[in-house]
Amino acid sequence: MSKVQGGMKCVKYLLFVFNFIFWLSGLFVLAVGLWLRLDPQTVELLTGDQAPDTFFIAVYILLGAGGLMMVVGFFGCFGAVRESQCLLASFFACLLIIFGAEIAAGVFGFMNKEQIVEEVQKFYSSSIADVSNPNVTAIAFVYHKSLNCCGGSTSDATTSFCADDLEDKQDCLTAITEFFNERLHIIGYTGIGIAGVMIIGMIFSMVLCCAIRNNREVI
Repeated sequence: MSKVQGGMKCVKYLLFVFNFIFWLSGLFVLAVGLWLRLDPQTVELLTGDQAPDTFFIAVYILLGAGGLMMVVGFFGCFGAVRESQCLLASFFACLLIIFGAEIAAGVFGFMNKEQIVEEVQKFYSSSIADVSNPNVTAIAFVYHKSLNCCGGSTSDATTSFCADDLEDKQDCLTAITEFFNERLHIIGYTGIGIAGVMIIGMIFSMVLCCAIRNNREVI
């Protein structure tokens, strides 16, 4: 027999529906994280011994949170159906941890946006500064191809690399800023948006958990 009746039974089924949506949200976050990590353009731009890895830190946080969301969403559904106070309390604790991870990913993306862009710009600038090193110049050509840009702040190097294309293309420092700002905004908005959804789940789980405990005390 069900431990909760009336309005709390409605909360129980709402929590079940929420957990299913939460599981789908975890799948979405995981998909976004995998896209950002495996996107050919991003991988090409951040490949190399001296390539900055700050951008991928936020992506890894997003991937971890997405995977955990899928696992927690499954056990949250089970806890709601079984009306298990222990499972619901564990579900709330896991939501709190994921909430912190999502906020961390979002804040990290927004707070370190300028730093990440500057690191990538410096990495590109160093690749066009040393024209004598074929490995370094190959990195510059990757940026030119991927971002459809040419040149930077180093005028001599810009002249040697972009003699034919400079008038037709934007400079790579601007292109880098636009490219990574777009992806960092995706990380930030995804993390903060999913964190907002989780607040609803935490409220439902605590209400149902308290209702189960109160029913046990009455019995």
